[in-house]
Amino acid sequence: MLLQQEAEQSFNKDKYITMNVASLYDRALNFDFLSAEEGVYLFENAPLTELMFVANELRTKQVPHGKVTWQIDRNVNTTNVCIANCKFCNFYRIPGSPDAYITDMPTYRKKITETLKYGGDQLLLQGGHHPSLGLDFYTNLFSQIKEEFPDIKLHTLGPPEIAHICKVSKKSHREVLIALKDAGLDSLPGAGAEILVDRVRRLISKGKCSADEWLAIMHEAHLLNITTSATMMFGHVETIEERFIHLARIREVQSQKPQHAKGFLAFIPWTFQDVDTLLTRIRGVHNLTTSEEYIRMIAMSRIMLPNVKNIQASWLTVGKQTAQLCLHAGANDFGSIMIEENVVSAAGAPHRFTYKTIQKAINEAGFEAQLRNQQYEWRTIPETIVEQLVDY
Repeated sequence: MLLQQEAEQSFNKDKYITMNVASLYDRALNFDFLSAEEGVYLFENAPLTELMFVANELRTKQVPHGKVTWQIDRNVNTTNVCIANCKFCNFYRIPGSPDAYITDMPTYRKKITETLKYGGDQLLLQGGHHPSLGLDFYTNLFSQIKEEFPDIKLHTLGPPEIAHICKVSKKSHREVLIALKDAGLDSLPGAGAEILVDRVRRLISKGKCSADEWLAIMHEAHLLNITTSATMMFGHVETIEERFIHLARIREVQSQKPQHAKGFLAFIPWTFQDVDTLLTRIRGVHNLTTSEEYIRMIAMSRIMLPNVKNIQASWLTVGKQTAQLCLHAGANDFGSIMIEENVVSAAGAPHRFTYKTIQKAINEAGFEAQLRNQQYEWRTIPETIVEQLVDY
């Protein structure tokens, strides 16, 4: 794996003089790995319609069935106690806060039962860097959930939380991942990636693991045949160049996975939500990302990540209409209806879907909607499904 410093130093704008938009299109359509410099050049110089065309061509080759997939799951927070002190998060509470909590088993039972009623098959379990919760807490929790609800899938934690558990429990990445997998972890979400450049991480999420550690944990998960996803939160303090270093690093780790492993099965870029965050109140940082810029980033994600099959449009952060346009710009997945989501919503994301309205949105965009699970295997909508209320 390239060290982050080497990746950053390798970025050389002088290389722009040798670049040509048409030749970069040709290389992209041949699934070549474009460099970060080449990605920036396309992002800044290619017409949006042409980028959308190239990305859509790649989409049809990588996902030839032409359907747009979606999922039903629920984001349940294990705890809201966190010492990472991310400057973009309104959800966390410091230890000892009067409204701090650790979710108890009766609450999980109620929420899982509701999730199954609403047609869901999965919990996305995430929380914070609780200073007192180590490996035993999570293995006991996962084991109990699986014992009582063997069919529910656990898409759980994320590399920063894995790194925190390792520190609290004084165990290696591999030891923690094996123990969690044995206890019931089915897949590992790409949470906490933000931008995989430590200059950015020091400014917005200093208490989380470094970029190198995030990538190392994902690499270890792939070696253990744990399916993962990758994310990127952009539109805050990062540069355009740093976005493309992020994409190149994701692609590099994916190229190192064992042949039998799925590795990063999906990539989800989403925009910084700035309502009442410390980044906005103290540093004056606002999300100025336009719809056109988001669509451009979706197209560039498809172009820069030829070894990641699924690109997801973040309707939660950009809304229905922009997400629909992304389906013509390389995205093939609409994510989950998210029966419950608390973290991003706490920073201002207002959008909601039900199982009916998400399918309608996909159909309106000219595609056939297909329910899936986390492994991107198709599901049939349960006959007994109940439509959840939009507000929770």
